[in-house]
Amino acid sequence: MNHADHVNLLRGGIPAPGGIWADLGAGSGAFTLALADLLGTDAQIYAVDKDGGALRENQHAIRGRFPNINVHYMTADFTQKLDLPMLDGVVMANSLHFHRNKVPVLAQVHSYLKPGGRFLLVEYNVDSGNPWVPYPLSYSRWAKMASENGFSETRQLAVYPSRFLREIYSAISIKF
Repeated sequence: MNHADHVNLLRGGIPAPGGIWADLGAGSGAFTLALADLLGTDAQIYAVDKDGGALRENQHAIRGRFPNINVHYMTADFTQKLDLPMLDGVVMANSLHFHRNKVPVLAQVHSYLKPGGRFLLVEYNVDSGNPWVPYPLSYSRWAKMASENGFSETRQLAVYPSRFLREIYSAISIKF
């Protein structure tokens, strides 16, 4: 996948430029870059990852492509309580599948979002994993889980083929 693919996975879930967003499990920045592209210079982005080295790569990539974007870098475990402002949106791209028990993570995400806030999930569309993607969740399973955890209006945004685990999808859910 390339930058245009990352942007297209998120595009349908971002209503307008600006706002305060977080990329949880931001890593080296593929989806932080996509957020920066879609949100523009009026936005604030919180890039959170427990790997400080990956966040330094993220910061370097952002400076190179989007030097005027306001990104805050937090070396932290997103499964723990974070000191974040109330968010307009959260992106979790290929990060939720590392957690067997997703309910506490979803409760944290829900608590960060403003009413009507957007949760964009990018995930492999399968329910059984492997050592590299231990606990993926298909879109149908996500739609049910989202509804059970305080999110509504869940819909799939995009699907891309994947050499790794068949296909990857993006979905949006709204905090109610």
